[in-house]
Parts: sequence; structure tokens; C-alpha cells
Amino acid sequence: SCSVHLNIAEGCSRKSSIERKRFFEIARGSLVEVDTTIGLAVDLDYITLEKLDSIKVLIIENFKMISVMISPDN
Repeated sequence: SCSVHLNIAEGCSRKSSIERKRFFEIARGSLVEVDTTIGLAVDLDYITLEKLDSIKVLIIENFKMISVMISPDN
């Protein structure tokens, strides 16, 4: 999950919009990895399905926010 934050931070420091968007794409990919890892945590009984529901909402919200940063209009 740190990778998401770090790639957004690094992307924000880039002058080129192409470079910025590339780091935001990497951040979004890291968020998908977090989602997959949480799925594994459920399978291994480290987290309950009830907890997963609130986490999924946060993941979706963050995915949307990062996607807006990648969109061609930005």
C-alpha cells in the first residue's frame, strides 16, 4: 500500500504530464495488488468478510481518484 502513495508523490514531482501519468498508472496498479492481497487475507482467514466490505469501498474510491488523475484531460 505504501507503493500507491509513493508513486503518486513521485508522479506529482514530475514536470511532464506523460511522466506524471505513468507514475499514476503504476500507483493504480499497486492499488490492484493491494486489492488482490486483501482477497488472499480473506482466504487465509486473516480478515473477515464484514471488514472486507468497508475496505473494498475505499479501494474503489481510490481507484476512481487515481483514474481521474490519469485521464487525458489532466
